Amino acid sequence: MIMTDEELKKVLPGIPAQPGIYKYYDADKKLLYVGKAKHLRKRVSSYFTKTLQSYKTQELVRRIRSIEFTVVNSEQDAFFLENSLIKQFQPVFNIDLKDDKSYPFIVIKNEPFPRVFLTRRKINDGSTYLGPFTSVGKVRDLIQFIRQNIPIRNCKLNLTDSNIRKRKFKVCLEYHIGNCKGPCEGLQSAFDYKNDLDQVKNLLKGNLSPVIRHLKEEMKQHAADLNFEKAEIVRKKIEHLESYKATSTVVNPKMGDADVFSVILNEDKAFINFMMVQNGAVIQTENIQLESHLGENEKQILEFAVSFIRNKFESISQEIIVPVELELLDDNLKVTVPKAGDKKNLLDLSIKNAAVFFEEYKRKKALHLYEKKKDDNRNILHQLQEDLHLPQLPVHIECFDNSNFQGSYPVSAMVCFKNGEASKKDYRHFNIRTVTGINDFASMKEVVMRRYKRLTEENEPLPQLVIIDGGKGQLSAAMESIKELKLEKKLTVVGLAKNVEEIFFTGDTESLKLPYSSESLKLIRTIRDEVHRFGITHHRQRRSKGAFNTQLETIPGIGKSTIDLLLKEFKSVSNIKNAPIEDIAELIGFKKAGIVKDALKD
Repeated sequence: MIMTDEELKKVLPGIPAQPGIYKYYDADKKLLYVGKAKHLRKRVSSYFTKTLQSYKTQELVRRIRSIEFTVVNSEQDAFFLENSLIKQFQPVFNIDLKDDKSYPFIVIKNEPFPRVFLTRRKINDGSTYLGPFTSVGKVRDLIQFIRQNIPIRNCKLNLTDSNIRKRKFKVCLEYHIGNCKGPCEGLQSAFDYKNDLDQVKNLLKGNLSPVIRHLKEEMKQHAADLNFEKAEIVRKKIEHLESYKATSTVVNPKMGDADVFSVILNEDKAFINFMMVQNGAVIQTENIQLESHLGENEKQILEFAVSFIRNKFESISQEIIVPVELELLDDNLKVTVPKAGDKKNLLDLSIKNAAVFFEEYKRKKALHLYEKKKDDNRNILHQLQEDLHLPQLPVHIECFDNSNFQGSYPVSAMVCFKNGEASKKDYRHFNIRTVTGINDFASMKEVVMRRYKRLTEENEPLPQLVIIDGGKGQLSAAMESIKELKLEKKLTVVGLAKNVEEIFFTGDTESLKLPYSSESLKLIRTIRDEVHRFGITHHRQRRSKGAFNTQLETIPGIGKSTIDLLLKEFKSVSNIKNAPIEDIAELIGFKKAGIVKDALKD
């Protein structure tokens, strides 16, 4: 059957948003398909979300039981690795690749005064092959660029010392237009030609800094000479060079055969990445997790892993590339710990994949803990249902609280918990609209009415349990709204005394006291603390934005510090208005007290 949405949701978060290849396997671990992507997660998810797919794609998705992936450094490397793996394993759903002519190389021919040209055929004749490259056009442009900037020959003459001495050849047009220095007539020495060829090799290997630096100086000189057309030509050459990348991490003909290993240790577990390289191409990648029981270090684990994995994959490579020196039983096996160059790049890629493997392990472990926590929460909800004698399992709980600042600025807050966890997207603040002054009962009636009238009108699901943070009075006020909406039989409303954590039910004369350490009460306490936090945060935000204004703030000569002092002492403007002037003067002096009292007169 096709992977379910639930299974897909568990797999997708662990797939990196990086370039790489992905491998699909069936129930028997048979490789079905290898694909490349510049964004692995998006590409893999597209197989399971598209509605318009070919029959072949539908059949592929139907068979998929597991997914593996390997990250690389660029989209180009993803091309190369996909190419290598398809040729090695020939998955049934991939297009057949019959030969090695997929990508072109640049060859530096093994001959006197070597030529540099494009080829698709690699011949074991001692020549140097650079590449492969993903674009034939790019290779042709690059060779043309080299010929325009580095004077090397492009003729097919046999330039042996004997033939040159015998003056068998004459310089051609390329010499006269400056594209060649004329080695055919002995006008350029083999040593000078080698220096030019070294510059070509550096360029092809990606060592572009000296060439770019030279071109920038040339461009500046053209600009200084007001020769802007030539400066623009050079600028385009620099732009071309800066966008050029010659080497691939996963395919490098000079590498030959090698096995690459890296490891990440975490407590008693080791996360190992293995890459098998044959003829310079990565043809196999694997992630393996090992258990360490005696606290083995990186060196000891790798020594075991190298033997175990090479035996598993029947590797006969005579070189291994690892991050630390190892002592192996096989004396014929070369151990390389690279510090720079192509082998170091390949080791870095292996380390990158080991890190991704480790992060995937941590994600799955967290997911397992999350699933366990969900089971624990479910048990707590069942306990709460039993303790409160609820008709339904309270998977959806909402809690209301009124709050004000020093007797002023009334607001209400509501928090929502689903499956025992805070559902913050469902939290709500309420600014009191219909109540004048501080009246907790009327405020609670208003916000409960507004909340559940809206849910009813929008056909949204109702909570199974509503908690009113307050005593019997606030519970009664809330129930007035519930009865007006005819929701008494659709949800349960309880009151929670603020201090002693007693629970009140409508119509009951006695409160319910849950055991202090019970999981049910701990959940209720958590919800109560959260609604307090949420309400106080809202108050602070509104006050900092100046959303609350009082009559005091309109009095000339009375500043914010004086207002805060008065409200802290008297709690409300009404109390200040009714207080003797002597009491006010004790705080702010008789002059300001007189100003305040005059301003607050009816």
